Amino acid sequence: MQLWVGLGNPGAQYALHRHNVGFMAVDTIAEVHGFGAVQKKFSGWLQEGRIGGARVLLLKPATFMNESGRAVSEALRFYKLEPDALTVFHDELDLAPFKVKVKQGGGTAGHNGLRSIDQHIGPDFKRVRIGIGHPGHKDRVTGYVLGNYAKAEMDPLADLLGAISGEAEWLAKGDDVRFMNDVALRLAE
Repeated sequence: MQLWVGLGNPGAQYALHRHNVGFMAVDTIAEVHGFGAVQKKFSGWLQEGRIGGARVLLLKPATFMNESGRAVSEALRFYKLEPDALTVFHDELDLAPFKVKVKQGGGTAGHNGLRSIDQHIGPDFKRVRIGIGHPGHKDRVTGYVLGNYAKAEMDPLADLLGAISGEAEWLAKGDDVRFMNDVALRLAE
């Protein structure tokens, strides 16, 4: 069993924020792979399903970004899973928009959701870093991250989310390189 967590902030006003692309990714995976109904559990929203041969739990913490680790640690404890069963989908300033990289462990790069998870369970979990690009100056980061995707970005965003969910089976099988390559190939078409 694997736990896949999408990071974001709850509430309609945040739905299209760049910071919520983790929520968008797990929502699209749930839809494409026919996951079960949403259950309120672990201070968040949980869906169960299968991707290929793997049983996957999708969790969206409802705790706001800064407290994401609380929901994640509750779910891991309940299912008796170790951090190596965890994959976190999150926005990444240091990646070009609509690029995807998978990384095992590492720092938090100032991301409050990752920082919270790290504080609760340590750094040894897989991250699916979804590029949102950098606004150019550190003073503009907060407004940029907490801003909506532009109208012109909606089609590339939909393509990206479709590619992530379409290639999710490779991620579930632990073939991170194939996942990244196939997502990039889909986006190049």
